[in-house]
Amino acid sequence: MTDSYLPQHGDDGYRTTGYDLELDYLPHTGRLAGRARIGAVAGGTQPLAEVVLDLGRFRLTKVLIDGRSPARYTHRGEKLRIRPARPLSPGAAFTVDVRYTGTPHPVRTPDWGELGWEQLEEGALVASQPQGARSWFPCNDRPDDKAPYRIAVTVPSPYTVVANGTLISRTARASTTVWVYEQAAPMAAYLATVQIGPYELTEVPRPGDLTEVPRPGELPAAAHPDAGAAHSVPQPAAVPRALLDGGGFAHDFARQPRMMALFEELFGPYPFAEYGVVVVDEELEVPVEAQGLSVFGANHVDGRRGSERLIAHELAHQWFGNSLTVADWRHIWLNEGFAKYAEWLWSEHSGGPSAALLAARAHSRLALLAQDIRIADPGLRRLFDDRVYERGALTLHVLRTELGDPAFAALLREWTGRHRHGAVTTEDFVALAGSCAPRPVDVLFATWLYERELPPLPRLGHH
Repeated sequence: MTDSYLPQHGDDGYRTTGYDLELDYLPHTGRLAGRARIGAVAGGTQPLAEVVLDLGRFRLTKVLIDGRSPARYTHRGEKLRIRPARPLSPGAAFTVDVRYTGTPHPVRTPDWGELGWEQLEEGALVASQPQGARSWFPCNDRPDDKAPYRIAVTVPSPYTVVANGTLISRTARASTTVWVYEQAAPMAAYLATVQIGPYELTEVPRPGDLTEVPRPGELPAAAHPDAGAAHSVPQPAAVPRALLDGGGFAHDFARQPRMMALFEELFGPYPFAEYGVVVVDEELEVPVEAQGLSVFGANHVDGRRGSERLIAHELAHQWFGNSLTVADWRHIWLNEGFAKYAEWLWSEHSGGPSAALLAARAHSRLALLAQDIRIADPGLRRLFDDRVYERGALTLHVLRTELGDPAFAALLREWTGRHRHGAVTTEDFVALAGSCAPRPVDVLFATWLYERELPPLPRLGHH
């Protein structure tokens, strides 16, 4: 099935099994030379006569199928269509090699601005959600097609490269350095990223002055962890020198390791090998999650923890969005509603307003807005509407109250464990919640997710 919101992107005639990307980038000219080797398996029940990849405006220098020239290929309308010499049998494994050069151009959209590869004054930033991956590599750009990645990037030696996964090697040559990353967990193309800039490599600091304690009766939460426990997951960071020297980054991100400990308790084990943070020397309207790392703007480091809820939000996306990826973009609330509710859980745990108070505030805000959106199917133009985030979080808070804290926490861990590194739908979550609830929750989900009118917030009497 093609994506219901973006049916023109991706191809359901095959599934990918691995991407091996080699990129050579010159920041001051913006020129990119790339080689992509993509492993895949033909799907369906009929022979696959054409392999279709999403790829932006590049000049192709070589295209191969299984190491041989195809019968023909065309590259028009940001679609690379390749006809093998012989159709591929259902279930047959094959590889596609593409060599290409050019200047990456962001994908321009009417609702979300420019997506994908963006050239910065010093380097580059990649933020592809939901359809910008083709701006820098050939891919099957659909959220439910996930595969491991190897990403090697060559840049002039003064620059630092951060990409998905673990840094495997860094090899300095005469005037350039090759950075190689591997993301072993399967990843959707929109979550692949490369960040290039004059960054200093460091680590998220160990917590120092945190004094909050969980309140009695709260969701099961991480015991106040010592510094060692909080660093069970490596948390590297790439930050401009000025933000390190001023101490702003160290202060603002000091509580992230404790967030990690809390979220592992609530959501199950962190799903990737490490969690990286990049702070770009630019202002970003909102941070950007990618698989295994998140990207913040310099404006998100103010020395006062003014963006701490966003730090919690992006970290939560590693479970909700990155490990559990939506099978279709209409299920976007499973990413954003869960990440928004994680903000409220962190606030409650760290001595801020309770989730119940934040839910009441969110409901008051939503009541003043138009009642014309169905959260479980908001429509393409409203994918990132604030109402999807906040009403999605309210749905979870009402469900939490219905189930009780122990059962709700168990549901979250079962949800992330059962679908770890998979693709999920609203129907999957509703079914699982129904199996965990002491009484039917069909009406709850019907009113909160499928009706346009905002339901009244129940008298929760909770927290």
